[in-house]
Amino acid sequence: MIKLYRIGLWIFIVAAAGLLIALLLQQTDLSKILSVIAAVSLALGLGSVPGLKGYQYTAWIIAAVVAGMVYPQAFMHWGPVNLRDKTLILVIIQLVMFGMGTHMSLRDFKGLASTGKGVAVGLLCHFSVMPLMGLLLTKVFHFEPEIAAGIILIGSCSSGLASNVMVYLARANLVLSVIVTAMATLAAPFLTPLLMKTFAGTLIEVKFVDMMIEIIKIVIVPIGAALLHDYLKGAGKARAKGIAVFSVIGALYALAVLFWIYPVVAAGGASHAVLQSLELSGFLAGAVVAGTLYHQLYKAYPKIDQLMPFISMFGIIYFTTVTTAAGRDNLMKVGFLLFIASVIHNAAGYFFGYWLSRFFGLDKNSSRTVAFEVGLQNGGMASGLAGSMGKLGTVGLAAAVFSPWMNISGSILANYWRKRPVEPSKEKEAGGL
Repeated sequence: MIKLYRIGLWIFIVAAAGLLIALLLQQTDLSKILSVIAAVSLALGLGSVPGLKGYQYTAWIIAAVVAGMVYPQAFMHWGPVNLRDKTLILVIIQLVMFGMGTHMSLRDFKGLASTGKGVAVGLLCHFSVMPLMGLLLTKVFHFEPEIAAGIILIGSCSSGLASNVMVYLARANLVLSVIVTAMATLAAPFLTPLLMKTFAGTLIEVKFVDMMIEIIKIVIVPIGAALLHDYLKGAGKARAKGIAVFSVIGALYALAVLFWIYPVVAAGGASHAVLQSLELSGFLAGAVVAGTLYHQLYKAYPKIDQLMPFISMFGIIYFTTVTTAAGRDNLMKVGFLLFIASVIHNAAGYFFGYWLSRFFGLDKNSSRTVAFEVGLQNGGMASGLAGSMGKLGTVGLAAAVFSPWMNISGSILANYWRKRPVEPSKEKEAGGL
């Protein structure tokens, strides 16, 4: 693999030099080809540089943006497949969230009692600072309504596993980070629609219940399936057998809803609320089935858990590419301003997350943790919601622009704090928790 990384780095050097020459000679078509080759080979080549290996994922995201900008039509349709189809987007975002969920555990919630104050501060800062900063930025930069709504949307989403990774790299309070992420995820179905209705209700139509159900399908269902898999790892034979039986019943029910009950009820003129309830019940039953089946696959191939982060990464890259392609014209107009907005939004999350935590009496390590939890948003969730609205090229643009910068800035801050560990004696003198 190292050899492949080194080859990628050499290809990047050659492609970058060729790109410079092509730009000077105004060879547009050749410049497009070389820009994509350079971006992809750089993402691959960073793996051969120990000091830059941590930025490899971010480089892949940037490569996705470059590909979407240069060849937008290539990422609209693949044959008869519409890459922006709502069902396809839902399936991929569920895979992304399931992949993230496989690295969560029911044991993560056991530390809630000992980190209660930190969790409360983290959730309060996360769901207040970021949506309010998003709203402020829309007033300052005067984006078009749907693009502005996307900024508020990503500010209203929960934090993702990226924050846990950055906290780990920074050697801060990882237990607190994991619990805040988990609790923010559980709170998202209610708080995200509420914040969107409050702050973005004049920009786009926000249907509270519809958005809440979409978040449950996008986030809670796949993560619930992953946590069921985690539970089965330690479950006895009797409990595992009971869940297996329940999953068979769930599978039969989900199939019945999909092919019989839902079509019949819809044809009978049932209300939207009834249809939503049926649909959601089918998804919840499907979560039990998915968690059980995945656990059986895990028993046969234990290393599959190690592959899930790569599937999640692929899903994020997919969303970034398709969103960039769909919103290319808008990005050409406001891309630079969106990037400036992302830098300000992200920096505000780190700044207020840290200093508000200190104000509320948290120790420095916990405050560093909250800074990451506030500053790093779940871009995948924002993209999934934008896709479910059918507004990937407008509402989804903020997620496509914000996500790469969040990974870059998070890595820089994590490495900065890692080199400046908190001294325990000074923590005690400061009265930290």
